[in-house]
Amino acid sequence: MIEDLKTQYLTLHETLIDVDRIPIVMIALLIVMFGGMMRRPLGGNAMPFYWHIVEILFGNLGRKMDKPKRKKGDLIFRGFIFSVFVILFTYFIAKSIALGALIYPHWSAIEIVALCLTMTSGAAMAAQGRLYRALSEKDVSKGAYYMVARSTRTDFSASDDFTITRLGMGLGLKAFDKGVVAPIIWYLLFGLIGAFLYAALAALQWIFGREGYAGGFGQSINALERLMGFIPNIVSGLFIALAGILTPTAGMTRAFLGLMKTKGRASYEEGGLPLTAAAYALNTALGGPTKSLDGYNIPRQWIGPKGATAKLNAKHLHRMVYINFMAHLLFLAALGGMLFYSRYFI
Repeated sequence: MIEDLKTQYLTLHETLIDVDRIPIVMIALLIVMFGGMMRRPLGGNAMPFYWHIVEILFGNLGRKMDKPKRKKGDLIFRGFIFSVFVILFTYFIAKSIALGALIYPHWSAIEIVALCLTMTSGAAMAAQGRLYRALSEKDVSKGAYYMVARSTRTDFSASDDFTITRLGMGLGLKAFDKGVVAPIIWYLLFGLIGAFLYAALAALQWIFGREGYAGGFGQSINALERLMGFIPNIVSGLFIALAGILTPTAGMTRAFLGLMKTKGRASYEEGGLPLTAAAYALNTALGGPTKSLDGYNIPRQWIGPKGATAKLNAKHLHRMVYINFMAHLLFLAALGGMLFYSRYFI
């Protein structure tokens, strides 16, 4: 009986995950972590490079289709058709790269570079670092606030430093969830096609989703992205909570208790479990209403334990960068553990 269960488990493991992909994702993660820290985000945007491509190619078309005066049902249908069009385009791009990687002798190098296009990590930390210096040293150099505003698609013109700090803290969590964990999980399951398809939907949500307050057009996009992003969001939240034990003044137990609460939790579109875990671990209030770059009011909920302060400063931002970095290291360690287990015990 035990041998049968073991055989079934090993068969399922080998079916779901190609072990040869694990070193590729580990190298790609290290590249986007440390390489991103050393360069200025492209166009001031710390999100994945493929998100840039989607915005450049399809952003104007989507904005032309998103007409607020139209009926909601019509907008939902338009959003769905638009999403399918972008998905098909992305599928052919990813399929072409995957086939080219198989033909080229050094296929793993192509896979690593291509996977990096769907990811982000260090660039978001670099943007947070610029914001930290601006807040702590009052050194508002060019681009200090712009990178966070551009990456979160938020209008800072009427925002105070507390709001900007909260958004800067959330930026790293979104990058970890949608720019690290999700593309890696989908790559492990389905290769480059899985990673690119998720990146395309995440980019559309970033452009048109407006944290779940997008109306009809973005409603279809949010629903499709959630289908692929729901499980990675849970995984990201667990790693952020675990990182609490390695972060000074943070609390892992507090984070896990926060994940089980019904109040003070972030909806999926507003950040989900990673934002919730971080807010409780650091005993801070995150979220809060903002305004998008395209002029829409975003009535975000307040996330965090009862009585936690929302008047956040550079020290809170520093703690968030630390817990996020620890979550990255734990995720890398988990990938390494999977590789070791697969090589020596399967």
